[in-house]
Amino acid sequence: MSNSNNEKTICLAGGCFWGTQRAFKLLNGVIKTQTGYANGRTENPLYEEVKKGETGFKEAVMIRYNPAILSLEKILKALFICIDPSVKDGQGEDHGTQYQTGVYYTDESDLPIIQAYFDREKPKHKAFYTELEKLENFYTAEEYHQDYLDKNPDGYCHISLFETQKVQALNDER
Repeated sequence: MSNSNNEKTICLAGGCFWGTQRAFKLLNGVIKTQTGYANGRTENPLYEEVKKGETGFKEAVMIRYNPAILSLEKILKALFICIDPSVKDGQGEDHGTQYQTGVYYTDESDLPIIQAYFDREKPKHKAFYTELEKLENFYTAEEYHQDYLDKNPDGYCHISLFETQKVQALNDER
């Protein structure tokens, strides 16, 4: 799903989508983020259904970005700052299939870049569960989940201030 030469789209699951959205909004070149549900088995899922773990959906963030400003490599680096890929179906205090980490690409030309990154990342971990799949479907989450941690600064997030600062510091890298 490429909107123009100045925009690309990638969908990331980093555990709870609140913190993932907050972290990626810090990167220069991100045009828009949207929380939602990726790669499940039903149509128009609601949070109450997804959290039961029976729909196959992952909490995810759709990221629209300018590739002239922000590389896919840097996006992947930011994701792996925020997640522990050795954990299956969860991150931090959040547990369940809806919290599975993953990268869901929309553009086939991104797959070799993502695969090469995964190939470099996997040996760093005893186990590696982060999914790499084509985005099959994505449904926008309810409005109260959009920019949740901006609206509720004291809300729970498995992504710490330290990790958020490391993501923001990626803006200084060339």
